Amino acid sequence: MSERVIIIGSGPAGLTAAIYAARANLAPLMFEGSQAGGQLMLTTEVENFPGFPDGILGPELMDHMRKQAERFETRIQTADVTRVEFGERPFKVWVGADEYLAESVIISTGASARWLNVPGEEKLRGRGVSACATCDGFFFRDRKIVVVGGGDSAMEEAMFLTKFASKVTIIHRRNEFRASAIMVKRALEHPKIEVVWDTVVEAMLGEDEITGLSIRNVKTDEVSTMPTEGVFVAIGHTPNTEIFRGQLDMDEVGYLTLQGDGSTATSVEGVFAAGDVADSTYRQAITAAGTGCQAAIDAERWLDQE
Repeated sequence: MSERVIIIGSGPAGLTAAIYAARANLAPLMFEGSQAGGQLMLTTEVENFPGFPDGILGPELMDHMRKQAERFETRIQTADVTRVEFGERPFKVWVGADEYLAESVIISTGASARWLNVPGEEKLRGRGVSACATCDGFFFRDRKIVVVGGGDSAMEEAMFLTKFASKVTIIHRRNEFRASAIMVKRALEHPKIEVVWDTVVEAMLGEDEITGLSIRNVKTDEVSTMPTEGVFVAIGHTPNTEIFRGQLDMDEVGYLTLQGDGSTATSVEGVFAAGDVADSTYRQAITAAGTGCQAAIDAERWLDQE
């Protein structure tokens, strides 16, 4: 028997899609994945999600959303989808050897921030180490912080953080940025921004919160310690779309491409995408939730037309 809609992935996009789909009597089946809850599970305090004037912990917000989806009888399985076949309907979705059929699919597998994978980094995530300036910049008011990276995202993060930090130091492994010329010009001319060229981060230091970095000059091999009160890793994101390669259109990075203005429709009719898996621009919990709502409504309307 085919499911009316299968949702692949959780997080704010998937869970919002589940709430709307369930309330539309589509009886959604969600595979939330082994990394359930998305990137908010790695976030401590969330202060910019509407409705929580005192802020809320990321995992707590996701728990609220999950319970709300279950309240409307979304069936949630904590499993990773391993393969899909969108060439014909009903669509086929596999979890290991188990095959599921679906009349429509909503993809909300998100994107993963790229990390440096140096000692101390994982332990200090959410304790002064972040990959999202617009999420966490507010917490670094009047602090001296570091941005690691050299592309447009690093320049954008650094410029945004100057609104809060007393000083922003960009660490880049080369002697020139790969960012666009206008972004580089803005960053280099900003009085709060300094640049450390030809340098890589070897380790992040601190016990309960970040206190400094061990850095190495790639030309001289000299290793030194740089004190800091915050680190933003801005070396890009990787959309979690590997299992959809060859099935759906995506850009050169791997983000799913959507059809038409405001639509969540992918290149295959009946397959929709929500959240960071198709958003390389905003990457916020609230925008992900918004597109989750859109995807559920798009799926409902598409099914009604069938």
